[in-house]
Amino acid sequence: MTSYTPAEALAIEADDLVKVFGSQRAVDGVSLAVPRGAVYGVLGPNGAGKTTTIRMLATLLRPDGGSARIFGHDVVAEPTAVRSLVGVTGQYASVDEKLTATENLVIFSRLLGLSRTDARTKAVELLEEFGLTEAATKPLENFSGGMRRRLDLAASLISRPPLLFLDEPTTGLDPRTRAQMWETIRRLVREGSTVLLTTQYLDEADQLADRIAVIDHGRVIADGTSDELKASVGLSALQLTLGDRDRIEEARILVTDFLSRAAGKTIEATVTPEVGRVTAPLPDPSVTTDILIRLREHDIRVEEINVSKPSLDEVFFALTGHGAEDENDTERSAA
Repeated sequence: MTSYTPAEALAIEADDLVKVFGSQRAVDGVSLAVPRGAVYGVLGPNGAGKTTTIRMLATLLRPDGGSARIFGHDVVAEPTAVRSLVGVTGQYASVDEKLTATENLVIFSRLLGLSRTDARTKAVELLEEFGLTEAATKPLENFSGGMRRRLDLAASLISRPPLLFLDEPTTGLDPRTRAQMWETIRRLVREGSTVLLTTQYLDEADQLADRIAVIDHGRVIADGTSDELKASVGLSALQLTLGDRDRIEEARILVTDFLSRAAGKTIEATVTPEVGRVTAPLPDPSVTTDILIRLREHDIRVEEINVSKPSLDEVFFALTGHGAEDENDTERSAA
């Protein structure tokens, strides 16, 4: 399913990355091709190898096998060049809780070589950009989880790197703060950044990622757009709610006959009499209008119609045999 992209158009090019901790192969031959200017989602349960992969790509861990390039720079041979091109926001905030938001950002800015004046100016700009101005002088120990995550992301943007690694950036956040983080990520990409986003939230990958790699037990088991992944594991479903429930069996027979003829094989519609609903697998969504015309020709009134694709939850379960949050996180302790 992986599509070919010229190397010069890639922000990340990883080939068969391997990382071993003792007897555990935390990453077991991961290959990724991340286009510039995209959000690339890496989806998998805890312990799948997502964080270890990011740490190798960001030069924080040396691969035990394979190779990786960031904007053409080898992560092993050219680590300094790579580090100048990336920003990393981990699963836990790397800020100092005893310091204020401003003090944290000033320290990070100074470590990156900014003068005292420029560091303070940058801190003010970032606090305003991330909606933290009113909390600028508060110690971080008084911050909510969402505020800390926003500050950590702000710190990773001091040098405005072209590539951002966001490792489960919304873990533990409330829905409103998650939505704010999603909008921030979208804005960063609109402004030219490339984002590699790891997550175990399937809706997050669905909402944000232009392309998704599914990792399980240290391996990439699927790669594609959200729609491609959904199409790979099942058909869309057609649901028709009828105005006249007494004719539900007649409608079922008509829908079954039409879809079977169109597909050249038997496709059975089913009914839920309690709610007057006919449901059927839909190999080709473009025939939906023809089905409605056929029912109207028989004076069967449809009150509601819904065509749904498989969810990413269904994709993940079909690919791995378990849910995205079903496993313990052995990766972090090994790393």
